[in-house]
Amino acid sequence: MRVVPVIDLKGGVAVHAVRGDRERYRPVRSRIADGADAVGLARAVRDRFGLDELYVADLDAITGGPGNATLVAALAHEARVMVDAGTADAKTIADLLELGAERVVIGTETLPGAEAFRRLRSELPDAPLVLSLDLRGGALISPDPTLSGTGAADALESLADAGAREVIVLDLLRVGSGEGPDVALIGELHARFPDLELLAGGGVRDAADLGALADAGAAGALVATALHNGTIAADELHALR
Repeated sequence: MRVVPVIDLKGGVAVHAVRGDRERYRPVRSRIADGADAVGLARAVRDRFGLDELYVADLDAITGGPGNATLVAALAHEARVMVDAGTADAKTIADLLELGAERVVIGTETLPGAEAFRRLRSELPDAPLVLSLDLRGGALISPDPTLSGTGAADALESLADAGAREVIVLDLLRVGSGEGPDVALIGELHARFPDLELLAGGGVRDAADLGALADAGAAGALVATALHNGTIAADELHALR
């Protein structure tokens, strides 16, 4: 079971994401590190939990701003980073890989559609791309009207056919909510797409949630709040590996 710590970047600092309401995101307050310095948080998570992978959401880039390229590069020196910068552009993806990112996340929130993903896979056949199914209450977020609002399974049918292999299933309404992950959805997607590597995102509260996701077929999970507030201990993570 892969446990992937999350760092959301906004205005040059790490912020606490809650239910996808980005205007209300505030700097992270963590029990394992002082302040909201993203590099310091990455080091604290690595040193405390022994986790060398990191999911980075560059919220400034995702919302159309200039992004945090220097900070992404610094984080890539601390961990194996997968970064979502809100892009489906081959040149920008190449730039992110040049910064040191190990993988680039292509989120449906900004992806024009399944054909755009298929073109990316054709243009960059060897690029380490990770698809993110961005959901809000189980409905897909997408600028493509044929995908927007559809269920995760139906959307993934099109996107898997377009070349997706590793997929984050991220429900923004569960992020930072303490409500728990959508274990049933992970089970449904795993049953329908057994060859895909699924990473669950949003709502993980404790080690029991991680175990339930593993039992449902998740290859891993994105975790933030539960690492910073102390509800998941290092020995619990070691037991899951």
